[in-house]
Amino acid sequence: MSTGTAERPVEAVARRRLSAGTPDVAVVGGYLALALWLTSRQWGRPDRLFHQAGDQILFEWMLARAARAVVGLENPLWSDALNAPGGVNLMANTSVLGLGVPLTPVTLLFGSQVSFGVAVVGCLAGTAAAWYVLLRRRLVASRVAAAIGGLVCGFAPGMVAQAGAHLHMAAQFLVPVILALVFRPDPSGRVWRQGVLLGLAVTYQVFLGEEVLLFVALAAGVFALGYALADRAAARRLALATAGRIAVGAAVAGALLAYPLWFQFFGPGHYRGMPFHAYGYQLDAASFTASARQTVFGDNHLPGALAPNPTEENSFFGPGLLVLAVIVTIWLWRRPLVRALAGCGVLFALLSLGARVRLDGVFTDLPGPYRLVAELPLLDHVVPARFSLVCVPVLGILVALSVDRFRREPAAAALPAAVALPAAVALPAAVALPSAREPGAGRAGGRRRVRLLWAGAVAAALLPLAPTPIRTVPTWPVPAFVAEGTWRAYVPAGRTLVPLPPVTNAGRSPGMLWSARTGLAFTAPGGFFIGPRGPNDPAARWGAPDRPTSLLLRRVAETGLVPPISDADRRQAVADLRHWRAAVVVQGGLHHGDPVRRTVEALLGPPRQIGDALVWDVRLLVG
Repeated sequence: MSTGTAERPVEAVARRRLSAGTPDVAVVGGYLALALWLTSRQWGRPDRLFHQAGDQILFEWMLARAARAVVGLENPLWSDALNAPGGVNLMANTSVLGLGVPLTPVTLLFGSQVSFGVAVVGCLAGTAAAWYVLLRRRLVASRVAAAIGGLVCGFAPGMVAQAGAHLHMAAQFLVPVILALVFRPDPSGRVWRQGVLLGLAVTYQVFLGEEVLLFVALAAGVFALGYALADRAAARRLALATAGRIAVGAAVAGALLAYPLWFQFFGPGHYRGMPFHAYGYQLDAASFTASARQTVFGDNHLPGALAPNPTEENSFFGPGLLVLAVIVTIWLWRRPLVRALAGCGVLFALLSLGARVRLDGVFTDLPGPYRLVAELPLLDHVVPARFSLVCVPVLGILVALSVDRFRREPAAAALPAAVALPAAVALPAAVALPSAREPGAGRAGGRRRVRLLWAGAVAAALLPLAPTPIRTVPTWPVPAFVAEGTWRAYVPAGRTLVPLPPVTNAGRSPGMLWSARTGLAFTAPGGFFIGPRGPNDPAARWGAPDRPTSLLLRRVAETGLVPPISDADRRQAVADLRHWRAAVVVQGGLHHGDPVRRTVEALLGPPRQIGDALVWDVRLLVG
């Protein structure tokens, strides 16, 4: 009897704890389910890639390289498996070691494509969950409000667009952690402990994506300045502890990152500048009220005219969410947090418009504020269109604050008079907010009605942003000659396998895809990366310095025209193959009638068909 009596309170406590945590688990589970659905078109489909295929190939290769570095205890900052015989400075590229290293078991067991899919799911759901936790613990009391805010932060159109191609931009799950460590409401907190944690978080973010860290630093600075102007007393009270945490964090991160950053900027294969003009990648002002292509109301035509490419559809918030954000800002304007958020969001939205504002595809005479910072160090490497990604958490937090406020104070009287007219005009008639003092309206009934109407307003703003599964495009499968390892009988140690065409500066590199899907089993020339123009020229360029034969084959691939081949062209091909240390040249997919195949036949003679691949054995030719 006494034993049962003693166990019952323990069981009751366990049940209470389980019950308290169940909603949080359900929220995170919902984020995971949504992320899995968004990536559903590629699971179990090795013949499909997400819409920006070249970028997926790049990141599959980076994940495979990280796994090989872990297993082989190799330098994770460098690789000579690509760009033979030069190699690639991975620290100077988007190597996403922060994802690749922990995903090593997945990559080794299931391959680079599955690992990439898991990374996309983790970035989307992880970012949403991290913002949910921050909102729940610091800013709102309602789980529903925090869940909606996390949903916006993790699955806004810009996040979905980036996730299908740019893992380094989608991996934002440490952003709320960094901000939570920088901005703490208690000035008497453990400065050293929190500073060390901040330094560790910043270090890890560097190996996820340095560009996101730069945005976090800029946004945090703008937000801190705005909050200080809005609440000077709080700023003075918190300034010393905040500065202390940042100083400790900078010292820790500086010590841990000293060698990786040296390797990035001064190690072998480093480069200067960027291989493209960043200011050309700007958003159209009309994109903020348009629908992204990967939403329920999106199409392929309009976003293509308003964003530089499908992966940079970073705004596209729609009129409903923007109007809702304006109403919430006016309604909660007294809160310093809201004023600082609003100022931060507006500034970064303006920066995303580039040096000269464009509207509906036409450049105007309005100068953009980006021109004021375009030449500053680090900022000269930033794509302007990505500044609007800062607006995503700003809008998510504002929506969460409004939902939380209505759940706690669901009376229309809570709305200031200045909001009454904009709300009535901007929101649909079905969700316009009535007065809680209507004659004959009961107090409880009025509250329920206000809650329902505000819920309708939020739903009307967010539902058009509901994402659809990320689009995919077909790709040639890895030929069996490569996938099954038949190539090993033809490629001795120290020699390379040259895929056709030998891509050196384009996105869809068959060599990188084959290398990634086989776990970097062979060495290949070329590839899709950023490197120096040459041994004595550190200026940045895409891929390796061009060889005459690679230029010739790329022109043939682009034009479909086979030029006359001379003996000089054949001698040059042999010289280039010798430079690449080639053993075999391989074309997958049996491209009968393909101009590239016919050109290579004119250069090297007829190939041998092995399974689904055409193979030129050039070992004797190049010596």
